[in-house]
Amino acid sequence: MQPIVNAMTVDVEDYFHVSGFAGIVREEDWPRFESRVEANTRKLLEIFAAHEVSATFFILGWIAERNGTVVKIIHEAGHEVACHGYAHKLVYESTPQEFRNDVTRAKNILEDLSGNPVLGYRAPSFSIVKSSLWALDILAEEGFRYDSSIFPIRHDRYGIPDAHRFPHAYRTRNGNRLIQFPISTLRVLGCNFPMGGGGYFRLLPYAATRRAVQGLNKTDRRPAIMYIHPWELDPSQPRIPGPVLGRFRHYVNLEKTERKLHRLLHDFSFQRLGWFLDELEGNGGTPGA
Repeated sequence: MQPIVNAMTVDVEDYFHVSGFAGIVREEDWPRFESRVEANTRKLLEIFAAHEVSATFFILGWIAERNGTVVKIIHEAGHEVACHGYAHKLVYESTPQEFRNDVTRAKNILEDLSGNPVLGYRAPSFSIVKSSLWALDILAEEGFRYDSSIFPIRHDRYGIPDAHRFPHAYRTRNGNRLIQFPISTLRVLGCNFPMGGGGYFRLLPYAATRRAVQGLNKTDRRPAIMYIHPWELDPSQPRIPGPVLGRFRHYVNLEKTERKLHRLLHDFSFQRLGWFLDELEGNGGTPGA
């Protein structure tokens, strides 16, 4: 059997945008912080180029509007430009109209800068949960073909623990169709455990991540959907005071991320999410069917 190709994704936001600091850093304060996202994105692009990896970059509209270079260097390097919303507002804290305004504003900015249609969306902090599934209809109505916002785990801020674990075609409440790319989990004793990236990638030993991806590829014959943030390659970023849990989630093992990422990209094959779309849409939503 041929090796499974996995999906690499990036949530392009700066260190001061994260939801864990939202109670301390207000949106109106963002311009006062030192922006490090372009330098960190360039570093990430260099790493991907060294391993010949194509990735999907979910870019925050606020960043794109102020620094179009970030979008252009991603696009010119051959990666996929996708949408992370405009203002990093949690979906379940938005009204449907606020959400629609946020995503269309970001989508328009990204399409103008890249010159290509934006097909994919990921909610800030995976905030499409059971109470905000209405957002999927809005995404379909606004021209998105896929979503990668659902994390099938239990978490204090996000997650739908009984959601489908693998890429699939999803029928929305209003009958619209979207391809879903859930963040990857490991199934143990009837429970889903996170292993797809972010703080979980930084916290867990690399051997645990490698075994989890191997299990998905060899046992389930499914691709792993991985994610990372540019700020996770930046152990020198300014420290923001905040709750102990939030600081732990954000700063744990930042100095180890780059080395782990090189190992991951060496050990497995990765592509952008858009690479999977035609197959999924053509066979009813099941890879390899």
